[in-house]
Amino acid sequence: MMRPWAQILTAAIFTAAVPAANAQVQSPAPSPSQPSQSIPDQKLDATAAALNQISDVKKSYTEQIESTPSENDKQRLVDEANKALVKAVTDQGLSVEEYTSIMVMAQSDPEVRQKILQRMKPSK
Repeated sequence: MMRPWAQILTAAIFTAAVPAANAQVQSPAPSPSQPSQSIPDQKLDATAAALNQISDVKKSYTEQIESTPSENDKQRLVDEANKALVKAVTDQGLSVEEYTSIMVMAQSDPEVRQKILQRMKPSK
């Protein structure tokens, strides 16, 4: 069960981005009329780096939000976390739109997903 703040946190712009990228291949069903899209290596590198940052941000803020009793403080932390998530993407030279479209492709295209996963640092 997801707590409301967690829904706000993940819904911001990164809906299921990290879980989707970290999930093992789950019977993807890309339409045969959509061949694998070519994403430049530089964008794949940036996406993987952003995902690593996003994972760290989510982990850090989730712990803070869970230990905060005040709803006002929780909301403030969620707002901070969302700004940090955007910064994690833009620091890699990607726009939020580019990142989102690459993540959408990765969800439907196992080849793109694999390329991103290969570029991510192993989680500790």
